[in-house]
Amino acid sequence: MPEGAGASLVGRIVAAEARIRSLVRETFVDRSPILSDLSGGGEVWLKYENLQHTGSFKVRGALNKILSLSKDDLARGVIASSTGNHGLGVAYSLSALKARGTIFLPTTASKSKIVALEQYKSVKLQFFGADAVTSEAHAREVAVVQHRTYISPYNDLDVIVGQGTIGIELERQCPRLDAVFVSVGGGGLISGIASYLKPLHPELRIVGCWPENSPALYLALKAGKIVDVCENPTLSDGTAGGIESEAITFNYARDLIDECVLVQENEIVDAIRLVLAGHRMAIEGAAGVAVAGYLKTAERYAGQNVAVVVCGGNISYEMLCSILC
Repeated sequence: MPEGAGASLVGRIVAAEARIRSLVRETFVDRSPILSDLSGGGEVWLKYENLQHTGSFKVRGALNKILSLSKDDLARGVIASSTGNHGLGVAYSLSALKARGTIFLPTTASKSKIVALEQYKSVKLQFFGADAVTSEAHAREVAVVQHRTYISPYNDLDVIVGQGTIGIELERQCPRLDAVFVSVGGGGLISGIASYLKPLHPELRIVGCWPENSPALYLALKAGKIVDVCENPTLSDGTAGGIESEAITFNYARDLIDECVLVQENEIVDAIRLVLAGHRMAIEGAAGVAVAGYLKTAERYAGQNVAVVVCGGNISYEMLCSILC
């Protein structure tokens, strides 16, 4: 059992918050009139991590991991594998710390994501394999051979506690919450937030939200172990993909998530449209999953105070146009 499933990570998350504070934004929360109207007398708050540096919460975990490394580790340069928000988080962190690293991408990575990463001179991009799984496996092998630190997007305690700093901000900004809705991919975000909030408020409900087309960790929780999952395309590319066989997030998710919600692709679309129309915010599919999760269960949380973590805003212009039209 990992530390945190049996013992609190609160102290580590507090230390991470102090470590990264000067380099991240304290993203604001905003009452949602539209969602609050559905709550039957309760209040619904949106936590705008889409306004974080690089447009995603991923900066928090990447920064905390990199800041925990020794000077020798940093001098060798870190390695990551990502076609999206994690890669941007690593690149931003290295740039802020005047350090360097390598990010591996599949040859099929979208041009827009390549262009976004190329803006950071702190990272060298290398291409390998036709898919993210092959690219990641190669990146891990290179890290071992070259004695360099590999930064996982979720399967790393330093990354998890970095994401958990969102919990500190929520505690400060919305101290009387009854539930928090969080999108789930590998589980790093929900593990970190819950590891901070649940020890302080055991009655608080942590609600994990998945797209039906890509519910790897959900199916693992149902099976009681990590299993192979057949993935289908989803708008929630930020949460898509399987999880590692020894992922430490499995135990955290098992012990800390109170409710699981699956949402369909059309429900993600509706959530993105709602936030854009009602809040003038363009959010990515992964963020839409948490909003859709609340919309799907709003009746059960009538009269309660709820926070929904809007985890990112990196949606392409083409995708946004497709959704709106």
